[in-house]
Amino acid sequence: MSDFFANLSLGFSVALSAAGLGWCFIGVALGTFVGVLPGIGALAAIALLLPLTFGLEPTYALIMLAGIYYGSNYGGGIASILLNLPGTPTSAVTCIDGYPMARNGRAGVALFTTATASFFGSAIGMIIMAIFSPMLAAAALRFSAPEYFSLMVLGLVAAAMLGSGSPFRALAMIFFGLILGLVGRDLTSGLLRFTYGVDELYEGLPLVAIALGIFGLPEIIRNAGHLQRSRIRSKDITFASMIPTRDEVKRAVPAAIRGTGLGAFFGALPGTGGLLASFMSYALEKKVSKHPERFGKGAIEGVAGPEAANNSAVQTAFIPTLTLGIPGDVIMAIMMGAMIIHGIQPGAQVLTSHPDLFWGLTASFLVGNLMLLILNIPLIGMWVRILSIPYSVLYPFIIAFICIGVYSVNGSVVDLGVLLFFGLLGCVMQYLKFEPAPLVLGLILGPMLEQNLRRGLQLYRGDYTEFLTRPISATFLLISLFIIVWSFWGAMKTRRMRRQMRAAEEQAAE
Repeated sequence: MSDFFANLSLGFSVALSAAGLGWCFIGVALGTFVGVLPGIGALAAIALLLPLTFGLEPTYALIMLAGIYYGSNYGGGIASILLNLPGTPTSAVTCIDGYPMARNGRAGVALFTTATASFFGSAIGMIIMAIFSPMLAAAALRFSAPEYFSLMVLGLVAAAMLGSGSPFRALAMIFFGLILGLVGRDLTSGLLRFTYGVDELYEGLPLVAIALGIFGLPEIIRNAGHLQRSRIRSKDITFASMIPTRDEVKRAVPAAIRGTGLGAFFGALPGTGGLLASFMSYALEKKVSKHPERFGKGAIEGVAGPEAANNSAVQTAFIPTLTLGIPGDVIMAIMMGAMIIHGIQPGAQVLTSHPDLFWGLTASFLVGNLMLLILNIPLIGMWVRILSIPYSVLYPFIIAFICIGVYSVNGSVVDLGVLLFFGLLGCVMQYLKFEPAPLVLGLILGPMLEQNLRRGLQLYRGDYTEFLTRPISATFLLISLFIIVWSFWGAMKTRRMRRQMRAAEEQAAE
């Protein structure tokens, strides 16, 4: 216990330093801004600002990038309530009751509930991360190459199969991402693979260009002509209008507690994250409510629970990323890529070799969320005014900044070509309903997956059965197989039901 408090003290000494506070403030402010503006998102913002962190200490770089991540969840709730358009995917469920509350004249209460529930969920998530990460890291120290290979397979399968899309398409995207991860120099032999004489591809495909191309450009193009302005004026939201009634407090507090528990659980599981946690929280609140007819018409529980859940999940999502090197979602994959760029290898050794980074980042979560709570309540009027700017004015500047950010990474025109190619590919994938997240996860985890597979085969002289006979490795692979079978079975059952319904409708029409 004394070591725990000593580590926390080290973390707060980093987070409360002048540099720590400064970069944390920049991160949460930018995160709130990109969350408020639908169509940008935390992923595009992190990828765009990643080049700016190259000159920073790794700890402060991650503090800023993490601030953008959880700050965008705050901002996403604001856009959901005022515009009925989620600024981030995890805020989508907030639209269901947040926007009706705004239309009923309770926008201030909805925004206040979003801020306080998000802070509560984040604070509890940070405490859980501080307690359980060292335990998980200690267990991970016993892993060798087969266990890491099997764990990465589990992370990829869970992230793809537990998504909302088709498991067939998700699995195809994983393999496509793994193939893209082969581009560049072979780490073992030094031979070049699939570079086709392009010098800029010797170190692999540019992660920032691919992430911005496949996520940022399609969303901006899709939203460019469809976003509406906020009809709520800044003068309509006063401090007095934000104070909830006693009945609203009695309904919101238990919902936030339940949502925090769900978010902490799902956030720590690779492949689930805040999106699933927020929808599960909403479903739970509707189930336990004595008045489920309120939901969809402005129930405060439908705002407090999901907001606490997605912000709690954001904090605990760092547990598998930092301690196991397995990103829970695509944003965590980009964060892990940022660590690798800064020379930090995610995994169990982070806690021992870079304790200032891990504990400084952990302590910054509490500091950053406190900043968000203090900032967002008085600045709500400013966010309302920003939402009144036509998106047609904003998106050309956003695209220009994306191009500048991609070019600044390596100073290469080839990166801009990669951005354009994957931007067009992202639009096609969006039209065909292929989820891009498994592709990016496969791209980032692919080289590490290959490295651990080769290392395991070298250790055991080419014996593949070691991956199946070692207990921990075999367990991970069996869980992966179960998830694949369960997902495909569920998908085929859904298709069968749809065919039966279609056939019944055709018979009825005849």
